[in-house]
Amino acid sequence: MSETDNKKYSLKFISEYIDSSIVGDADLEIDNIATLDTAVEGCITFLANSKYNKLLETTKASAVIVKEGVKTNNEITLLVCSDPYLAFAKLSKLFSDQIDFFNGTFQDNVFIHDSANLGRDVKVGPNAYIGENCNIGDKTVIYPNSTILKDVSIGQNCIVHPNSVLGSDGFGFAPENDGYKKIEQLGGLEIGDNVEIGAGCTIDRGSISNTIISDGVKLDNQIHIAHNVSLGSNSAIAACCAVAGSTKIGKNFKMGGLSGVLGHLEICDDVTVGAHTLITKNIKSPGNYIGIMPAQNHMNWSKSAVFIKKRGK
Repeated sequence: MSETDNKKYSLKFISEYIDSSIVGDADLEIDNIATLDTAVEGCITFLANSKYNKLLETTKASAVIVKEGVKTNNEITLLVCSDPYLAFAKLSKLFSDQIDFFNGTFQDNVFIHDSANLGRDVKVGPNAYIGENCNIGDKTVIYPNSTILKDVSIGQNCIVHPNSVLGSDGFGFAPENDGYKKIEQLGGLEIGDNVEIGAGCTIDRGSISNTIISDGVKLDNQIHIAHNVSLGSNSAIAACCAVAGSTKIGKNFKMGGLSGVLGHLEICDDVTVGAHTLITKNIKSPGNYIGIMPAQNHMNWSKSAVFIKKRGK
């Protein structure tokens, strides 16, 4: 094992650390974790969801953590274990760093980390926090009490309203026998130009790759964007909405208030989602989608739900 500052580990050490067996080259050295589709030589990745089986054949990773019985024509080294997701959670700890809250300065009641970079004419309100490896573009405004936590890049001419938290940990936990193992969040958050983020919003940084908010996006108050989401340019989302992790959304997406999108979905360009609607499947065709049902007493609601289900067959 090599435990240098750039966090390089032998595959033999990793296999013992996550309790797996090696099929392939045990002498490989690993210096990064990546997703199946973004991995390059020197990276380790994992396959825990059969939805991504096809990526096993094309990944450029040096090694992949897989479940027993998984086979591939790709000439890569496999680490075989009973639970690849739990193994990934354990492994993420090796590549994580403690957040540094202290190596910075207070300027007019604003904390700015030594590694942060602010462009020209940036305005930051009182009690804001700008953390490690954060970059803020020219003429961007950060309102009071906002937190730009870690590994966040914000473009030019953006507005972040009060009490928003950007770059927080995503909700990543792998179940184990006595509870949950935290998945360390190793990715960042990329926010494009001309983006406006409302008050009290939370946007998580990625678990491995980055969460992406593209140019021209407008977010209302109290919106949650989970880790590894990609939100297309010129999208607009009304208040109290949520997008779950790893969902990819095209440009010109519009969503009414109190709506949600489940995780690991793909939504094409030019989709509009009505208020109080939950998106549960991929959307491949542009258009308007709505699933709202007016409030009724419970008995009438049950009758309506049965009727709609029969009509849909």
